[in-house]
Order: sequence, then structure tokens, then C-alpha cells
Amino acid sequence: MLEIRDLYYTVTDAGGPNGSAKRNIIDGINFTFETGKFYAVTGPNGSGKTTLARLIMGIHPLSSGSIRFEGRDITNLTITERARAGIAYSFQQPARFKGITFRDLLAIAGGTEEEARLLALIRRVGICSLSFLDQPVDAKLSGGEIKKIELATTIARNPKLAIYDEPDTGIDLWTIGPMVDLLKREQAEHGATTIVVSHNRAFLEAADVVLMVNRGKITYLGNLDGALPMLTDLSVCGFKPCGEGERDARCFR
Repeated sequence: MLEIRDLYYTVTDAGGPNGSAKRNIIDGINFTFETGKFYAVTGPNGSGKTTLARLIMGIHPLSSGSIRFEGRDITNLTITERARAGIAYSFQQPARFKGITFRDLLAIAGGTEEEARLLALIRRVGICSLSFLDQPVDAKLSGGEIKKIELATTIARNPKLAIYDEPDTGIDLWTIGPMVDLLKREQAEHGATTIVVSHNRAFLEAADVVLMVNRGKITYLGNLDGALPMLTDLSVCGFKPCGEGERDARCFR
């Protein structure tokens, strides 16, 4: 479905011996995401989780490596070209657009202005009011409302691969459970591959596969039960990929 090979994203920090130093935010990741599975990507703050998601979408350019989607090399494709290929991305902090209504955005995403279909879409994310369609997508909306709009526009595209960057940001505790159910249901009904970047246990429990990222590498791959000792141990920052001949629950090969 989605293959990432020898993925690197390198930045230059000031203050090195020659005035600057290079640092790998993503450090040689190799992984294949399978069709129809639900993946949760987690790890410490600053570990490279969101950067990995943005590299897949094409928001950040790769420093080196390759990405293949459904057998096609998309390494050099633009964000728009990746979106047309069937990849959708939901931002942690969704954009707000002065002068544009929810109806406008949803019609663009879903490719229809038919009101019955638009209403069916907003009900899928728990919005029941017809009047909400004509709300401007601006600073007056709450964090939870803008997040539901973002989810609705992502779902409206029926993507083959949906990437959600911390979808619980700005969402109240009572909404998280239904949101998890929604993403799982969309995945099951449409056979899409879902990648959720999150620290929230509800998403980790729902995932078929949990990936833990630290220092730009995958340091764990498996289910939540296996990840819990690492997630609850403050020494998680010291976890690293396995070294030669090393086999330990705290490392991933």
C-alpha cells in the first residue's frame, strides 16, 4: 500500500563547530503500511511523529529516501498530486478561512453541492444542525467545531490513505470515543488505510498496529500491550532501535 524506504529528513541547527550542525529529524525509517489497517503513531514530543506524517503527504520535502503508494513512486509528487492519488491529511491545528463557509469547504472536498449528501456527511461526524453548514470557518468557531469540520472534509474525499495528526486536539473527553469509532467505521466501510498520530490511549487501543517513534526512528512495533511498559516509563527517551545481535523488548528491528 504505502512503502517508505530509507527515509531521512535533515535540518541544520546553528551552533555547531563550524557555525552549524546537521540533525536528522527522521533518521532512516523503513516501513510498509498495509491496505485496510489502522495504525497509531506515538512517541515523545519532538520525536518525529508529525514530521513523518508530513513527509508522506509531501508537506515537507525528503532529504533522501523514497515513498511508493500502491506501487507508484510518489517521492517527487506535489501535495496536490498525492491528494489526487488518494492520500488525505487532517492537520493538528486546522486552517481557518475568513469568508468561506463549511458548506463551501465540504462541497469542494466531496465534489457535490447536493444538500442531502452534505447533510449525510456532517451527520457522520456528529453535527446534526443544517444551519451549521453556513457557518463561516473563522476564528469564532471553537476548537472542537473546527476539528469536526476538518474531519468531515477529510472523510468526504473517501481517501485510500487517511492521515490524522492528533485528531483529539481541542476535542472534549466525551467526543473522543465517538471519534475513534468514526475513524474505525470509515476504515472498515471503505477499506482505507488509516494513520493516526496521537498520544491518546483510545486511539492506541483501537489501532491494529502501534508504532512508537523516538529520535527519528521506529523504536517499537506491535500492539498496545507491548507498548505500555515503554509509554509508562519515563526512561522512554533512552529507547533506541536494536543494535547488532540485540534482542530486547525495548528495541525494534
